[in-house]
Amino acid sequence: MSFFEVVRFSLRGLSANKLRSALTMLGILIGVAAVILLVAVGNGSAKAISDRIEALGTNTITVMSTGRGGSSSTALTKKMADALIDPELAPDIKSVSPVVSASSATMTYEGTDHAVSTFVGTTPDWFGASSTPVEKGASFTADDVTQGRRVVVIGQTVAEELFPGIDPIDKQVTVSGALFTVVGVLKEKSSTGFQDPNDTAIAPLTAVQQVLAGYGSLTSIIVEANDPDKVDAVQSEVSTILNQQLKVDSSSSSTTPYRIQNASSLLETQTETADTFTTLLGAVAAISLLVGGIGITNIMLVTVTERTREIGIRKALGAPRRVILNQFLIEATLLSVLGGGLGVAAALIGSQFEIVGVKPVIVPSSVGLAFGVSVAIGLFFGGLPAARAARLRPIDALRYE
Repeated sequence: MSFFEVVRFSLRGLSANKLRSALTMLGILIGVAAVILLVAVGNGSAKAISDRIEALGTNTITVMSTGRGGSSSTALTKKMADALIDPELAPDIKSVSPVVSASSATMTYEGTDHAVSTFVGTTPDWFGASSTPVEKGASFTADDVTQGRRVVVIGQTVAEELFPGIDPIDKQVTVSGALFTVVGVLKEKSSTGFQDPNDTAIAPLTAVQQVLAGYGSLTSIIVEANDPDKVDAVQSEVSTILNQQLKVDSSSSSTTPYRIQNASSLLETQTETADTFTTLLGAVAAISLLVGGIGITNIMLVTVTERTREIGIRKALGAPRRVILNQFLIEATLLSVLGGGLGVAAALIGSQFEIVGVKPVIVPSSVGLAFGVSVAIGLFFGGLPAARAARLRPIDALRYE
């Protein structure tokens, strides 16, 4: 009997129990689709977070207060930020942007309110250092900061909520009872699914301090290096200057009242964490593939039992053990191949939609691996029922009721 005849008999055997075969393939389909989609979600989430870190600029560092340092003042101030602009002590620094931020501020325009998740006060250099360009209008100027003018640049989400269908430029909004004039709209940023980066407003540092934050400490200081290769040198220069300003003993790093966050190091750490997270998701999803394989074993054992007399007749007519083995092995493999193919198709369709707020990013290797494992599962878990069928003695099979 040729290979194609064996395949034809296998297809006929599967079609004899269409519902049972369909349910078995469904188990493989769900397993393959789950592996591909969960890996895609993990990869998509990692990519979104990495994009946001890279958007900060790999040539920047962020200085934040830790609150340590004993009785001495540990607050970051505008004076400290100004001290970092020193061509002699810090020749590798391109710009310094002091930042104060309010976790939430309500903006109002003609009776419409919108709670902005992040209201930032800073200087014009912040737009370049944080890779946040203005798409429409313009950013504020250094003179606006000096004069404390109440102008604001808003994100895309704020523009859509407060100014649907109209141009927000030169419109006045109310923030905590103070009028701010919209001078620009930021370019849209991709979302991680956890926080909307477009739900933000940027205003001159002095204006935000006057209206929202008060003239206390800074939230952070963003320092931009002249070159990405100079980030480590800039970090050392910043540490030296801040230690002088805060009167901190450089040899006692445990009491340093500030923390320097390096975007390059953060990106590397995030990449390692994301890889672990994605692998974990894939491993969890792979369990459903194993369950599907057990389902194939169960169904094929039932099939062998139901077709015992058929097997006996075929053996009595001279069918060799190899043909019987191949037929049932091919039936099990066909179930996994068809189920795996449908699972890949379902995953590709599902990846077109956001899942838990994350746009999945399909990893080609996961598609090949999931499909390959599904075929291997068919061969492995179909082997036991096929071997059992091949071992049946013709006389015993013919007497089976």
